[in-house]
Amino acid sequence: GIPENLTRLMIKKADSRNVLLIGPATVGGIKPGCFKIGNTGGMIDNILSSKLYRPGSVAYVSRSGGMSNELNNIISRTTNGVYEGVAIGGDRYPGSTFFDHIMRYERDPNVKLILLLGEVGGIEEYEVANAIKNRVITK
Repeated sequence: GIPENLTRLMIKKADSRNVLLIGPATVGGIKPGCFKIGNTGGMIDNILSSKLYRPGSVAYVSRSGGMSNELNNIISRTTNGVYEGVAIGGDRYPGSTFFDHIMRYERDPNVKLILLLGEVGGIEEYEVANAIKNRVITK
């Protein structure tokens, strides 16, 4: 892993350059038809069965990498597929938050549905809930 002091430094540098960071403790992210970073999506058989080779219209953000692979499966079986998916990881100092990614998805006209997979005991979920309540998030 990366020591916390270096993580905070990395986040500060990314923020100063207006760069959104994924991780550091994450399996990565996927944008079907474009790129895959890290181990997200799993092996080639899972990528094929989850149709992660072509974009859909559902974007998700998850803390858990393992659960993001399950989300790929569920989304591919119940919708037209994944547009983009990111697992932000469980770091004490994450490079990006649920809200960062959800607001990117909110601004993207190709995203028709936004999905958040939170965890018990998390507090970021409340920020998202308030944004939905205040109609900042509408998808």
